[in-house]
Amino acid sequence: MGWSEKGLDIRGVQKISFIDFPGEICLTIFVGGCNLRCRYCHNKDLVLNPTFLPPVPEVEIFKFLAIKGPLLDGICISGGEPTLQEDLVDFTIRAKRKKFKVKLDTNGTSPRKIDILLQKELLDYIAVDIKGPPHKYPLITGKEGYYSTIAETINLLRSSTLDYEFRTTVVPGLLEEKDVLEIARELDGCRKYVLQQFHPSKGLIDSSLNSVKTFNRERAAKLANKCRDYIKDVQLRGF
Repeated sequence: MGWSEKGLDIRGVQKISFIDFPGEICLTIFVGGCNLRCRYCHNKDLVLNPTFLPPVPEVEIFKFLAIKGPLLDGICISGGEPTLQEDLVDFTIRAKRKKFKVKLDTNGTSPRKIDILLQKELLDYIAVDIKGPPHKYPLITGKEGYYSTIAETINLLRSSTLDYEFRTTVVPGLLEEKDVLEIARELDGCRKYVLQQFHPSKGLIDSSLNSVKTFNRERAAKLANKCRDYIKDVQLRGF
């Protein structure tokens, strides 16, 4: 197979991460562009103005991996939204041929692309962000009509043997406890669900969210326990 000269539109790199890929030490790349406009997103420039950020050629990524590869277990592909990238499949093939594990972070709106990656066995882990219950997607993401494709992704992974997690960033004012429980019901029978703490930052798409009072760990733990009525493995992250 001949590789595309264009490659992924990489606009950021974290050369060594101990947290992005569960159980693995990885290099994390951030691609530019996204089809959603999540109000709590802290990668504002990646989503809205990716061309303002300096590009990182794929060749530089693989040069780094050739040198530092023995220190790393895998690669995390994040964004932005990686499944919008035309060359995502080619990139993962290259990574796998070099014996790296691959994790994908995605908003779940491209089930056909995800299915291709699954069928070709190009992923070792996938994390899917579930922004809210179906009726709140327009409020949170600024976009209409995407939840049906996300439901396809949920069903695809529910029946998959791949290691995966669904995760929700708990943003008070956008999500209430009843909303998180509705998400858990949507994920009934899935293997893993992660509730993530919201961290205010200057890079948010909606800067007004910096004033919200976040959930404390005790409250989040009680909510996680209620979610276990639907999903056995519910974890907290960042609380």
